[in-house]
Amino acid sequence: MSANVEIYTWSTCPFCIRAKALLTKKGVEFTEYCIDGDEVARSEMSVRAQGGRSLPQIFINDQHIGGCDDLYALNAQGKLDPLLA
Repeated sequence: MSANVEIYTWSTCPFCIRAKALLTKKGVEFTEYCIDGDEVARSEMSVRAQGGRSLPQIFINDQHIGGCDDLYALNAQGKLDPLLA
């Protein structure tokens, strides 16, 4: 069974594009919520992300991972692949 990966994005956000590129490179299927200009969706994301309003916000199996830098840090530490398994 593969991990349930969800990512909240803004279509032109370079950090969002970079995070999606890493997930795609790893062959991970993910659900993307593009919330361009949708303040209601951003508020809902913020609640789920314990106050985080920056983009992207990434969740793996309903666990809040954080943003792009957090995703890349997990990968550099060798901790991302086990989460995605």
